[in-house]
Amino acid sequence: MAIAGLNHFNIMGSQSLIDEVRDFYVDVIGLSEGWRPDFDFDGHWLYAGAAPILHLMVSEEGSDTDDGGISSTTGHLDHIALTAADLTAVESRLIELGQVYKKKVIPGFNVTQLFLHDPIGLGVELNFSESS
Repeated sequence: MAIAGLNHFNIMGSQSLIDEVRDFYVDVIGLSEGWRPDFDFDGHWLYAGAAPILHLMVSEEGSDTDDGGISSTTGHLDHIALTAADLTAVESRLIELGQVYKKKVIPGFNVTQLFLHDPIGLGVELNFSESS
């Protein structure tokens, strides 16, 4: 088996939470909402260029676990990392939105990283090469 790269990641939650998460990844991170198959549940596909890398799935309370909550089996997921471009523009946008973030330059690696959190607390790492 040869792995070629990340296909997508999925976030599941209530309609109101998914709307908030969608707005964050579109308005703050810069993904765009695009085509999604006609599934029998609500949700969104968010794209980086032509790739639908984030799938958002509405699961109303009680539909996933016996105790009425969303499954926490993936609770150890710490962050996602995305390759990004135009560090100056992204930082300006984060400041304009009042988004809290941390910046880290990796010496000898030619990468600058921005770290922030989405509305569900998932860490988002944006990686900028010196040439971006």
